[in-house]
Amino acid sequence: MKSLLGMSLSELQDIVAQHNMPKFTAKQLVDWLYRKRVTTFDEMTNLSKQTRQILAENYETGYRAFTDVQESRDGTKKYLFPAENGFVETAYIPEKERATLCVSCQVGCKMNCLFCQTGKQGFQGNLSAGDIINQILSLPEYETLSNFVFMGMGEPMDNYENIMRVLEIMTSDWGLAMSPTRITVSTAGVIPNMKRFINESKCNLAISLHSPFHDERAKIMPVEKTYPINEVIHAIRQHDWSGQRRVSFEYIVFKGLNDTPKHINELARQLGSLRCRVNLIRFHAIPNIDLQSPSMEDMVRFRDKLNDKGIIATIRASRGQDIDAACGLLSTKNSIKE
Repeated sequence: MKSLLGMSLSELQDIVAQHNMPKFTAKQLVDWLYRKRVTTFDEMTNLSKQTRQILAENYETGYRAFTDVQESRDGTKKYLFPAENGFVETAYIPEKERATLCVSCQVGCKMNCLFCQTGKQGFQGNLSAGDIINQILSLPEYETLSNFVFMGMGEPMDNYENIMRVLEIMTSDWGLAMSPTRITVSTAGVIPNMKRFINESKCNLAISLHSPFHDERAKIMPVEKTYPINEVIHAIRQHDWSGQRRVSFEYIVFKGLNDTPKHINELARQLGSLRCRVNLIRFHAIPNIDLQSPSMEDMVRFRDKLNDKGIIATIRASRGQDIDAACGLLSTKNSIKE
């Protein structure tokens, strides 16, 4: 049965017309689905009984409750949500001034980055727009959320159409009416859809960088062989980043591999004059991968040297590591339906 969750106002208008319902029904539906977050048609009390019956016979709202939750010592929570083709994990990260939700867009991932647990899972399928937005709307802490990062399981630019449908719902006046500056979408550098995103969205962009050198990056990120980082950065430079919209570079630091003086110099060369931020992340160990995590002292030293070169660099705090909710640790391999 088709789900309404994840549909835009225009798509719901088409459904309303198809069933000869009053035109205003579509606006009532988006209000119930995205503002009031009701999970059944019976709760849509300003719709006629006949309309609710037609909807119930032909559609489902699409809401799916989480099936498991783990809580970290630092307050981070990891939720397990069912989807059409498996399960996904979503990380809720509360802080003093804000609360961030790390959203997933695929079951598994095709990118197969060496350092990422999701990549080791392989790829099971794209999430629908409904399954993506369900992670947000079905979250018990929904009312506390202030920021959203599409940095969970999967490569957002590999599920572009559904990501854009979700962003439309999140930012439209008829939907959640959120500011695009509260939303960041990441990519490993899938250039064609990244260019589309830059032109078609007003949300922030984050690039998974991890090494400025082609040969080195290709060893840890196979996507480099198709979309080299220098071409990714060149494409980004074609856009004016002078307004509120931000571009940032995610940089997982591996001890002795990508934290040397030559990396600092090359990062400064490639990113110099580009209005951006580099977020430094300590590597979180995963099984059977021979990469080492740096000390915090090494992280601070690396950050300070980048700052000395004119690069705005910050160290992102590791959150939820004890429940495998930190960067690179999300995986539902053991939850996939056979």
